[in-house]
Amino acid sequence: MSLSQVFKALEQNEWIDIPKGWLQGRTIYGGLVASMMMHKAVVTIADPGKRLLSTSVTFVGPVQESQARVTAEILRQGKSVTTIEVRLWQDDAVQSILIASFGAQRESAIQVHQERAAPDYAAPETLSMLPRHAAMPQCYEQFDVGWAEGRFPCTGSEKPDFGGWFRFNPEKHENRVFTEADLLALMDIWPPGVLPMFKTLSPASSLTWHVTCVHPVQHQLLDWFKYKVFTDFASDGYATEYAHLWDAENRLIAISRQTVTVFA
Repeated sequence: MSLSQVFKALEQNEWIDIPKGWLQGRTIYGGLVASMMMHKAVVTIADPGKRLLSTSVTFVGPVQESQARVTAEILRQGKSVTTIEVRLWQDDAVQSILIASFGAQRESAIQVHQERAAPDYAAPETLSMLPRHAAMPQCYEQFDVGWAEGRFPCTGSEKPDFGGWFRFNPEKHENRVFTEADLLALMDIWPPGVLPMFKTLSPASSLTWHVTCVHPVQHQLLDWFKYKVFTDFASDGYATEYAHLWDAENRLIAISRQTVTVFA
């Protein structure tokens, strides 16, 4: 089942069969979970005049490769901003929650442009792609992830953090219009910033995730994007980090902040 088919099913029903090919350890890849909830939010609001401003996701528990229920409730619908809550359920328990705000463009005298500049990375085709093999989570087969700076995960680096190019894998996905739901599915594929410091394969997973959108999403699904993560602090089994995503024209598209659980 393709992402488009998953999204179409969500438009017609609250119930969805989680597609195969997206496992991340013992759970479904968090980016897929977030993207399903985001698509449910978009079709529930059904207002093309309001674009995604920001969203927060809490991963409550592991989502299994089975049937799930996705529910949506509009919390407030104002003239400019609509706020919505979406929940993903399995076995009568909430496993993930998304809250998002969508807003219409408004006239304002305030204009500030201090976006973080995009890094000058070598072209994607010159980079080493994150290898796909049995030791890697299954969900990485859905993407191309090219390292441009920093160390690979689990290489015993003295420093965290990294950056590079990434996109949906053309062998797995057909090109089409890129949506806000696709943005969440794509952006979450980079591992936590502390993972290069691991000396062996060990789990680390997102606990909370907040994404702020800057420039509108106006791309194709197979377009390349740039990513760079910075870890603020890590201790006592948790880490906090932020990351930026730019398109190939160096426009800042989104800013991410995560709290990560670390099992090493």
